[in-house]
Amino acid sequence: MNAGAAFAAVTADRFGLPRPGSGHTGERFAALARACTDDIATGRLIEAHADADAILGEIGGASVGPGEFWGVWAADPPNTQVNALGSDDEWELSGTKQWCSGAQHCTHALITAHTELGDRLFAVELGQGGVRADPSVWKTDAMRGSNTCTVMLDRVRAHPVGPPGAYLERPGFWHGAIGVAACWFGGARRVAAPLYRAAIRRDDPLLRMHLGAVDAVLAAGWAQLQDAARRIDADPHESTKRLAHQVRWSIEQVATTVIDRTGRALGPGPLAADGDHAQAVADLMVYIRQSHADRDLVVLGSLAGRAIPGPSRVQPDSLLSATRNGHAR
Repeated sequence: MNAGAAFAAVTADRFGLPRPGSGHTGERFAALARACTDDIATGRLIEAHADADAILGEIGGASVGPGEFWGVWAADPPNTQVNALGSDDEWELSGTKQWCSGAQHCTHALITAHTELGDRLFAVELGQGGVRADPSVWKTDAMRGSNTCTVMLDRVRAHPVGPPGAYLERPGFWHGAIGVAACWFGGARRVAAPLYRAAIRRDDPLLRMHLGAVDAVLAAGWAQLQDAARRIDADPHESTKRLAHQVRWSIEQVATTVIDRTGRALGPGPLAADGDHAQAVADLMVYIRQSHADRDLVVLGSLAGRAIPGPSRVQPDSLLSATRNGHAR
Protein backbone atom coordinates (compact mmCIF):
# COMPACT_ATOMS: atom_id res chain seq x y z
CA MET A 1 0.00 0.00 0.00
CA ASN A 2 1.08 3.60 -0.58
CA ALA A 3 0.73 4.41 3.14
CA GLY A 4 3.18 1.64 3.92
CA ALA A 5 5.65 3.09 1.42
CA ALA A 6 5.27 6.52 3.02
CA PHE A 7 5.90 5.04 6.48
CA ALA A 8 9.07 3.38 5.21
CA ALA A 9 10.24 6.65 3.61
CA VAL A 10 9.70 8.95 6.60
CA THR A 11 11.16 6.51 9.13
CA ALA A 12 14.34 5.90 7.10
CA ASP A 13 17.55 7.03 8.77
CA ARG A 14 18.34 9.71 6.20
CA PHE A 15 14.84 11.17 5.77
CA GLY A 16 14.41 14.84 6.54
CA LEU A 17 13.24 17.89 4.63
CA PRO A 18 14.37 21.48 5.20
CA ARG A 19 11.75 23.45 7.05
CA PRO A 20 10.03 26.39 5.32
CA GLY A 21 11.91 29.63 5.80
CA SER A 22 15.18 27.84 6.56
CA GLY A 23 16.89 29.20 3.47
CA HIS A 24 16.29 25.92 1.65
CA THR A 25 12.54 26.08 1.00
CA GLY A 26 13.13 25.47 -2.70
CA GLU A 27 14.77 22.15 -1.83
CA ARG A 28 11.74 21.26 0.30
CA PHE A 29 9.32 21.99 -2.53
CA ALA A 30 11.50 20.04 -4.98
CA ALA A 31 11.54 17.01 -2.67
CA LEU A 32 7.75 17.10 -2.27
CA ALA A 33 7.30 17.41 -6.03
CA ARG A 34 9.63 14.45 -6.61
CA ALA A 35 7.74 12.33 -4.08
CA CYS A 36 4.44 12.92 -5.88
CA THR A 37 6.05 12.39 -9.27
CA ASP A 38 7.02 8.94 -8.01
CA ASP A 39 3.59 8.23 -6.49
CA ILE A 40 0.91 10.78 -5.68
CA ALA A 41 -0.67 9.13 -2.64
CA THR A 42 2.71 8.32 -1.10
CA GLY A 43 3.90 11.88 -1.67
CA ARG A 44 0.74 13.27 -0.11
CA LEU A 45 1.46 11.34 3.11
CA ILE A 46 5.12 12.35 3.12
CA GLU A 47 4.04 15.98 2.82
CA ALA A 48 1.76 15.64 5.86
CA HIS A 49 4.56 14.13 7.96
CA ALA A 50 6.95 16.90 6.90
CA ASP A 51 4.28 19.50 7.62
CA ALA A 52 3.79 18.07 11.12
CA ASP A 53 7.51 18.44 11.75
CA ALA A 54 7.43 22.05 10.57
CA ILE A 55 4.38 22.82 12.75
CA LEU A 56 5.97 21.28 15.83
CA GLY A 57 9.10 23.32 15.22
CA GLU A 58 7.34 26.61 14.58
CA ILE A 59 4.86 26.47 17.44
CA GLY A 60 6.61 24.41 20.09
CA GLY A 61 10.27 24.22 19.18
CA ALA A 62 9.98 20.42 18.87
CA SER A 63 10.19 17.91 16.01
CA VAL A 64 8.97 14.48 15.01
CA GLY A 65 10.88 11.62 16.61
CA PRO A 66 12.80 8.71 15.06
CA GLY A 67 10.53 5.94 13.82
CA GLU A 68 7.43 8.13 14.01
CA PHE A 69 4.95 8.70 11.17
CA TRP A 70 2.75 11.77 11.64
CA GLY A 71 -0.47 12.97 10.08
CA VAL A 72 -2.08 16.41 10.25
CA TRP A 73 -5.83 16.07 10.76
CA ALA A 74 -7.21 19.59 10.71
CA ALA A 75 -10.35 19.37 8.56
CA ASP A 76 -13.38 20.77 10.36
CA PRO A 77 -16.55 20.06 8.34
CA PRO A 78 -19.84 21.17 9.91
CA ASN A 79 -21.26 17.68 10.47
CA THR A 80 -18.52 16.37 12.81
CA GLN A 81 -16.57 17.77 15.71
CA VAL A 82 -13.78 16.88 18.12
CA ASN A 83 -13.93 18.44 21.58
CA ALA A 84 -11.04 18.83 24.01
CA LEU A 85 -11.42 18.91 27.79
CA GLY A 86 -8.64 19.51 30.29
CA SER A 87 -6.10 22.01 31.54
CA ASP A 88 -2.34 22.51 31.44
CA ASP A 89 -0.89 19.38 29.80
CA GLU A 90 -3.74 17.05 30.83
CA TRP A 91 -6.22 16.95 27.96
CA GLU A 92 -8.58 14.41 26.43
CA LEU A 93 -10.12 14.46 22.95
CA SER A 94 -13.51 12.98 22.09
CA GLY A 95 -15.48 13.12 18.87
CA THR A 96 -15.22 12.37 15.17
CA LYS A 97 -12.63 13.72 12.75
CA GLN A 98 -13.06 13.32 8.99
CA TRP A 99 -10.45 13.28 6.20
CA CYS A 100 -7.69 11.66 8.27
CA SER A 101 -5.03 10.49 5.81
CA GLY A 102 -2.73 7.68 6.89
CA ALA A 103 -5.06 6.87 9.77
CA GLN A 104 -4.23 3.17 9.94
CA HIS A 105 -0.48 3.66 9.49
CA CYS A 106 0.43 6.87 11.33
CA THR A 107 1.92 6.56 14.79
CA HIS A 108 1.02 10.15 15.77
CA ALA A 109 -1.17 12.97 14.53
CA LEU A 110 -1.67 16.68 15.02
CA ILE A 111 -5.43 17.11 15.52
CA THR A 112 -7.49 20.29 15.77
CA ALA A 113 -10.20 20.31 18.43
CA HIS A 114 -12.68 22.70 19.97
CA THR A 115 -12.07 24.14 23.45
CA GLU A 116 -13.88 26.75 25.55
CA LEU A 117 -11.29 29.31 24.44
CA GLY A 118 -11.37 28.44 20.75
CA ASP A 119 -9.91 25.88 18.38
CA ARG A 120 -6.59 24.42 19.42
CA LEU A 121 -4.03 21.97 18.06
CA PHE A 122 -3.11 18.79 19.91
CA ALA A 123 -0.49 16.09 19.46
CA VAL A 124 -1.89 12.58 19.84
CA GLU A 125 -0.18 9.20 20.10
CA LEU A 126 -2.44 6.96 18.01
CA GLY A 127 -1.71 3.63 19.67
CA GLN A 128 -4.23 4.38 22.41
CA GLY A 129 -7.33 2.25 22.79
CA GLY A 130 -9.68 5.17 22.32
CA VAL A 131 -8.67 5.71 18.68
CA ARG A 132 -10.68 3.93 15.97
CA ALA A 133 -10.29 4.44 12.21
CA ASP A 134 -13.06 3.66 9.73
CA PRO A 135 -11.78 3.27 6.14
CA SER A 136 -15.19 2.30 4.74
CA VAL A 137 -16.14 5.94 4.13
CA TRP A 138 -13.68 6.12 1.21
CA LYS A 139 -15.69 4.77 -1.74
CA THR A 140 -13.38 5.47 -4.67
CA ASP A 141 -10.11 3.92 -5.80
CA ALA A 142 -8.73 7.43 -6.36
CA MET A 143 -6.22 8.28 -3.60
CA ARG A 144 -7.09 5.02 -1.85
CA GLY A 145 -3.39 4.65 -1.15
CA SER A 146 -3.58 7.69 1.13
CA ASN A 147 -5.53 5.53 3.62
CA THR A 148 -7.94 8.36 4.37
CA CYS A 149 -10.41 7.41 7.08
CA THR A 150 -12.91 8.87 9.50
CA VAL A 151 -11.41 8.61 12.98
CA MET A 152 -13.42 8.29 16.19
CA LEU A 153 -11.77 9.49 19.41
CA ASP A 154 -13.00 8.48 22.87
CA ARG A 155 -11.25 10.27 25.75
CA VAL A 156 -7.91 10.07 24.02
CA ARG A 157 -4.98 11.63 25.87
CA ALA A 158 -3.54 14.62 24.00
CA HIS A 159 -0.82 17.23 24.43
CA PRO A 160 -1.57 20.84 23.41
CA VAL A 161 0.64 22.37 20.73
CA GLY A 162 0.56 26.11 21.20
CA PRO A 163 -2.28 28.28 22.50
CA PRO A 164 -5.76 28.47 20.94
CA GLY A 165 -5.59 29.81 17.39
CA ALA A 166 -1.85 29.22 16.98
CA TYR A 167 -2.22 26.64 14.21
CA LEU A 168 -4.01 28.99 11.80
CA GLU A 169 -2.41 32.27 12.87
CA ARG A 170 1.24 31.32 12.32
CA PRO A 171 2.99 32.32 9.05
CA GLY A 172 3.90 28.69 8.40
CA PHE A 173 0.27 27.75 7.81
CA TRP A 174 0.53 29.34 4.37
CA HIS A 175 4.01 27.91 3.78
CA GLY A 176 2.46 24.48 4.24
CA ALA A 177 -0.36 25.36 1.87
CA ILE A 178 2.21 26.11 -0.84
CA GLY A 179 3.92 22.81 -0.04
CA VAL A 180 0.70 21.04 -0.97
CA ALA A 181 0.77 22.88 -4.30
CA ALA A 182 4.29 21.51 -4.85
CA CYS A 183 2.77 18.05 -4.43
CA TRP A 184 0.05 18.85 -6.98
CA PHE A 185 2.80 19.95 -9.34
CA GLY A 186 4.62 16.64 -8.88
CA GLY A 187 1.39 14.80 -9.59
CA ALA A 188 0.97 16.79 -12.80
CA ARG A 189 4.47 15.74 -13.89
CA ARG A 190 3.55 12.12 -13.27
CA VAL A 191 0.37 12.43 -15.35
CA ALA A 192 2.32 14.09 -18.17
CA ALA A 193 5.01 11.39 -18.35
CA PRO A 194 3.26 9.21 -21.00
CA LEU A 195 2.86 12.26 -23.24
CA TYR A 196 6.60 12.96 -23.12
CA ARG A 197 7.35 9.30 -23.89
CA ALA A 198 4.89 9.23 -26.79
CA ALA A 199 6.47 12.31 -28.34
CA ILE A 200 9.80 10.47 -28.50
CA ARG A 201 8.27 7.48 -30.30
CA ARG A 202 5.84 9.23 -32.65
CA ASP A 203 6.32 12.06 -35.14
CA ASP A 204 2.82 13.50 -34.73
CA PRO A 205 2.42 17.31 -34.99
CA LEU A 206 -0.83 17.30 -32.99
CA LEU A 207 0.79 15.30 -30.20
CA ARG A 208 3.73 17.70 -30.15
CA MET A 209 1.36 20.65 -30.01
CA HIS A 210 -0.25 19.27 -26.84
CA LEU A 211 3.17 18.46 -25.39
CA GLY A 212 4.32 22.02 -26.07
CA ALA A 213 1.37 23.38 -24.11
CA VAL A 214 2.00 20.94 -21.25
CA ASP A 215 5.72 21.69 -21.17
CA ALA A 216 5.02 25.42 -21.02
CA VAL A 217 2.53 25.26 -18.15
CA LEU A 218 4.80 22.93 -16.18
CA ALA A 219 7.70 25.36 -16.64
CA ALA A 220 5.53 28.26 -15.50
CA GLY A 221 4.26 26.34 -12.49
CA TRP A 222 7.74 25.37 -11.37
CA ALA A 223 8.97 28.94 -11.77
CA GLN A 224 6.13 30.13 -9.55
CA LEU A 225 6.97 27.57 -6.86
CA GLN A 226 10.65 28.58 -6.95
CA ASP A 227 9.71 32.24 -6.64
CA ALA A 228 7.44 31.46 -3.70
CA ALA A 229 10.28 29.57 -2.00
CA ARG A 230 12.62 32.55 -2.41
CA ARG A 231 10.04 34.92 -0.96
CA ILE A 232 9.43 32.66 2.04
CA ASP A 233 13.16 32.39 2.73
CA ALA A 234 13.60 36.16 2.37
CA ASP A 235 11.10 36.85 5.17
CA PRO A 236 9.80 33.71 6.94
CA HIS A 237 7.68 35.77 9.36
CA GLU A 238 5.76 37.71 6.71
CA SER A 239 2.24 36.53 5.95
CA THR A 240 2.12 34.73 2.61
CA LYS A 241 -1.65 34.23 2.55
CA ARG A 242 -2.09 36.07 -0.73
CA LEU A 243 0.94 34.33 -2.25
CA ALA A 244 -0.37 30.94 -1.17
CA HIS A 245 -3.74 31.54 -2.81
CA GLN A 246 -2.03 32.72 -6.00
CA VAL A 247 0.25 29.69 -6.17
CA ARG A 248 -2.38 27.12 -5.27
CA TRP A 249 -4.85 28.39 -7.87
CA SER A 250 -2.14 28.57 -10.51
CA ILE A 251 -0.83 25.06 -9.85
CA GLU A 252 -4.38 23.74 -9.88
CA GLN A 253 -4.69 25.19 -13.39
CA VAL A 254 -1.41 23.48 -14.33
CA ALA A 255 -2.76 20.16 -13.09
CA THR A 256 -6.10 20.44 -14.88
CA THR A 257 -4.37 21.53 -18.10
CA VAL A 258 -1.98 18.57 -17.95
CA ILE A 259 -4.81 16.11 -17.34
CA ASP A 260 -6.85 17.54 -20.21
CA ARG A 261 -4.04 17.92 -22.74
CA THR A 262 -2.56 14.49 -22.02
CA GLY A 263 -5.95 12.84 -22.44
CA ARG A 264 -6.70 14.69 -25.67
CA ALA A 265 -3.29 13.89 -27.10
CA LEU A 266 -3.18 10.19 -26.24
CA GLY A 267 -6.87 9.24 -26.29
CA PRO A 268 -8.41 6.58 -24.06
CA GLY A 269 -5.60 4.03 -24.48
CA PRO A 270 -3.45 4.93 -21.45
CA LEU A 271 -6.50 5.45 -19.25
CA ALA A 272 -7.80 2.00 -20.16
CA ALA A 273 -4.62 -0.03 -20.52
CA ASP A 274 -2.02 1.68 -18.31
CA GLY A 275 -3.05 1.10 -14.72
CA ASP A 276 -0.37 3.36 -13.25
CA HIS A 277 -1.36 6.27 -15.48
CA ALA A 278 -5.08 5.80 -14.85
CA GLN A 279 -4.40 5.74 -11.11
CA ALA A 280 -2.30 8.90 -11.32
CA VAL A 281 -5.03 10.77 -13.20
CA ALA A 282 -7.67 9.67 -10.70
CA ASP A 283 -5.42 10.48 -7.74
CA LEU A 284 -4.56 13.95 -9.00
CA MET A 285 -8.16 14.84 -9.79
CA VAL A 286 -9.15 14.06 -6.20
CA TYR A 287 -6.04 15.61 -4.66
CA ILE A 288 -6.46 19.04 -6.26
CA ARG A 289 -9.97 19.16 -4.85
CA GLN A 290 -8.28 19.69 -1.50
CA SER A 291 -8.36 23.31 -2.61
CA HIS A 292 -11.51 25.30 -1.99
CA ALA A 293 -11.77 26.07 -5.69
CA ASP A 294 -13.81 29.20 -6.44
CA ARG A 295 -14.09 30.07 -2.75
CA ASP A 296 -10.32 30.50 -2.72
CA LEU A 297 -10.61 32.90 -5.64
CA VAL A 298 -13.07 34.99 -3.62
CA VAL A 299 -10.49 35.19 -0.83
CA LEU A 300 -7.71 36.01 -3.28
CA GLY A 301 -9.81 38.71 -4.91
CA SER A 302 -10.43 40.28 -1.51
CA LEU A 303 -6.73 40.22 -0.67
CA ALA A 304 -5.78 41.62 -4.07
CA GLY A 305 -8.40 44.33 -3.78
CA ARG A 306 -6.88 45.56 -0.53
CA ALA A 307 -3.33 45.40 -1.90
CA ILE A 308 -4.11 47.29 -5.12
CA PRO A 309 -6.40 50.17 -4.12
CA GLY A 310 -7.03 51.88 -7.45
CA PRO A 311 -7.20 51.40 -11.24
CA SER A 312 -3.79 53.00 -11.68
CA ARG A 313 -2.20 49.86 -10.17
CA VAL A 314 -4.07 47.07 -11.90
CA GLN A 315 -0.84 45.45 -13.05
CA PRO A 316 0.60 42.60 -10.97
CA ASP A 317 3.31 43.80 -8.58
CA SER A 318 5.98 41.93 -10.53
CA LEU A 319 5.25 44.04 -13.63
CA LEU A 320 5.10 47.43 -11.98
CA SER A 321 8.83 47.97 -11.92
CA ALA A 322 9.04 47.15 -15.64
CA THR A 323 6.25 49.53 -16.66
CA ARG A 324 6.92 53.08 -17.71
CA ASN A 325 4.40 55.45 -19.30
CA GLY A 326 2.01 52.61 -19.99
CA HIS A 327 4.56 50.48 -21.86
CA ALA A 328 6.14 47.33 -20.46
CA ARG A 329 9.86 47.06 -21.15
